[in-house]
Amino acid sequence: MSSVSSHGLAFADRTALVTGATEGLGFQTALRLATGGARVIVHGPSAENTALAVQRLAAAGAPASQLEQAVADFAHLDQVHRLGTALAERHARLDLLVNNAGIAAPERRTLTRQGNELCFQVNYLAPYLLTRLLERPLARSTDSRIVALGSSLHRTANIDWTDLTRAKRYSRVVAYGQSKLALTTFIGALAKWLPAGHTAITVHPGVAETAIRPLYGTSGRPATEVAETLLTLCCPLTEVVNGAYYNQLMLSAPGPQVNDKRSIERLLKLSEKLTERTPLTV
Repeated sequence: MSSVSSHGLAFADRTALVTGATEGLGFQTALRLATGGARVIVHGPSAENTALAVQRLAAAGAPASQLEQAVADFAHLDQVHRLGTALAERHARLDLLVNNAGIAAPERRTLTRQGNELCFQVNYLAPYLLTRLLERPLARSTDSRIVALGSSLHRTANIDWTDLTRAKRYSRVVAYGQSKLALTTFIGALAKWLPAGHTAITVHPGVAETAIRPLYGTSGRPATEVAETLLTLCCPLTEVVNGAYYNQLMLSAPGPQVNDKRSIERLLKLSEKLTERTPLTV
């Protein structure tokens, strides 16, 4: 695959939503999309940091007229619901959804107001709900693409169906891996329901120097470099395998639970229950 920088204004006349775009990898991705011609919906957890991010994007060269602010704290599913509903009403068409927002699991087990383990909700349930709420504008594009930020740590993770909140034995790495395994499984399943020409993939773009980096126990690359990998997979000129998992730009085999039919069905039913969404339908 070649870098998107060789494609000129590859994202011209495309509308993209980047979650977690106020810093790090999300910010760098939003910047490249905007300078590549896209109308970018910049998501952040608060009005203050989202407005500041838009100012920084404009100062870095993104056309201010191409930027839109979107606010929702993923630790609160009611805010995610309001955001998704509002965006679906405001935008007839959405061409690209980058589910980037995520957190490193906290040192101590933390539950949200809805009773979910914090990392599982922010990294999985919130993007699941947002994606479901945006089904119609994504379907109205001729070739929409959903790119979810996964993690290589999902490969050794498992979803503990009897203790989803990890009350019995909590570990930051285990909680984070579980959340990314759920996200990778959902994206793989979702791909089967998409209209022809539409794609959804999960990618571990590499370890970036962000707040999540310590979970990997290794050094990371600058977010500016890692964002180039992500952007290449977002580009409509880059052919991808629908439903696949990518390790950087390489098509890779996901963890075994991702393609397990029973696990997929169990996760989808659980997700529908926890977010009060209707089942996925063909």
